[in-house]
Amino acid sequence: MGNSHRVGIVGLGNISAVYLETLSQSRTVSITAVADLDEARAKAVAEQIPGARALTVEDLVTSSEVDTVLNLTIPSAHAQIALAAIRAGKHTYGEKPLAASMSDARAIVEAGIAAGVRVGCAPDTVLGTGVQTARAFVDSGGIGRPLAASATMVAPGHERWHPNPDFFYLPGGGPLLDMGPYYVSALVQLLGPVRSVVGASSRLRAERVINNGGRAGEAIPVKVQTHISGVLEHENGALSTLTTSFDGAATNAANIEVHGELGTLALPDPNWFDGEVRFIETGGTEWRALDVAAGYQEGARGAGLLDFIEATPERPARASGTLALHVLEIMTALLQSAEQGQRIALATTAERGPAVPLTARSEWLK
Repeated sequence: MGNSHRVGIVGLGNISAVYLETLSQSRTVSITAVADLDEARAKAVAEQIPGARALTVEDLVTSSEVDTVLNLTIPSAHAQIALAAIRAGKHTYGEKPLAASMSDARAIVEAGIAAGVRVGCAPDTVLGTGVQTARAFVDSGGIGRPLAASATMVAPGHERWHPNPDFFYLPGGGPLLDMGPYYVSALVQLLGPVRSVVGASSRLRAERVINNGGRAGEAIPVKVQTHISGVLEHENGALSTLTTSFDGAATNAANIEVHGELGTLALPDPNWFDGEVRFIETGGTEWRALDVAAGYQEGARGAGLLDFIEATPERPARASGTLALHVLEIMTALLQSAEQGQRIALATTAERGPAVPLTARSEWLK
């Protein structure tokens, strides 16, 4: 897409701060516009960014000074903003999930193809040294033929720290659609696409109480499942078991383990870019840490957007809309399976995207 790529940001909530920090350090990107439902917030942010203007959402997505719309709105607004940007001829890259529903997500991807613009989506944490070092080891045959994997995320819920956690408990939220993208994207990076799923789920509390900020003590309704477990059947035959929950205090389970004929890998939290990858041989007694061998070093949110901007037909974007659509179908199919009590075959598939070679921060953040 070239140098001096112009980015307009819609949504200036909690997650925007790290994107702003990353993008402000890039010499190939300029933030030209910002928008938020809170106009005062947008103006305050724009004042801190040389050359940026605070605009309405409608004006930002149609601005001639914006090449890519970075969509950091809540999940229920992802499709509306992305489709408006595409209609205006803009590339669009958003926070996960791609949309709150599969129908909306399909509409985004199809509209992007029809308009000849690119669609990208977080998470980009899986492009860091943690998951990519593990992927390189799996791809090199280090664990032999992959057989199975497990992924576990258990937390008490975002109402304990987030001042406005309502959307985490509305359609498009919940532990699976909120935190699941990190784990499911990592499993796809490691073992490839998924062809079917089986799931089970529960929602044992009708409301949650905010613990932090000006609304502390306020009860909010829970409209989504808050504990989801399932089995993912990958196209290569490997089986992954996945649990995501907002109904526990914590867990001692490994974030992600991958089991092969020659041994087992243990991965760090895929919500972060780095961390130690450990391996134990079948029949062995001690784990050993693998040398960092791949991925964006010292990664931060926004790395996937820079990767997206620098993509070419020969080297596609790694955090692509097609991949995000497949990840979303895996998750929504798990919820559908839990509701219907049956195995669900998937209609989508996706390439994992090119592996990330070991890349210094000064090289990817340029």
